[in-house]
Amino acid sequence: MRDLHAAEEVIGYTFRNRGLLTRAFTHASLTAETAEENNERLEFLGDAVLQLAVTEMLYTRDDGDEGKLTELRKQFVSRPALERAEEKAGLMRFLRHTGGAENIGGKTASNLVEAVIGALYLDGGMTAVHAFLKKFLSEIDTENYKTLLQELVQEREKKIPYYHVRETEGGFECTVSAMGLSATGMGASKKAAETSAARALWERLVPPEGEDRRGKDRKIGNKKGDQS
Repeated sequence: MRDLHAAEEVIGYTFRNRGLLTRAFTHASLTAETAEENNERLEFLGDAVLQLAVTEMLYTRDDGDEGKLTELRKQFVSRPALERAEEKAGLMRFLRHTGGAENIGGKTASNLVEAVIGALYLDGGMTAVHAFLKKFLSEIDTENYKTLLQELVQEREKKIPYYHVRETEGGFECTVSAMGLSATGMGASKKAAETSAARALWERLVPPEGEDRRGKDRKIGNKKGDQS
């Protein structure tokens, strides 16, 4: 059995309800053979709590309009964002499951993060959730390069960029073309590959003095004006 006390140390929170902690780290493959409850219901709850928590944080820390805030939120609650958060925390090593890696592939990592968020909410409320998000979602890049590139191209030649995506052995490769230039990007998903390619082409098209348009990486726990 995994040492869930170590998991608490990583998360930075001590659960009063030990059952919630255990359930958050219990994969469905294990409960297929036992009477234990798995983490799928907590995952369901955590998804909604994550949406609310990130929405509240962005609302209080960014003065953008609805469209901008919606785009920013997508970057924080997406599967790649949650997978990066799990990788930073190393939560998968505490997951209780049966079978080999084939039983815990796909969305398991992002689902686990949502389950932990659900458990934190039930045990410690939004305060515990906010602390967890600040710790593990602080390094997510929220820049929407596809939007930036499309706006730039439409402004200059009244067209839109052309994206071509192909699947590779390690994920996806995207080539984007516009204004007589092209750039290529790689990613674990089609969206990530498109974003990577869009960023590469945008940086070729925009002169150095335009770099301020991209802004800085946002940290979910910082208020407007904070630099740390």
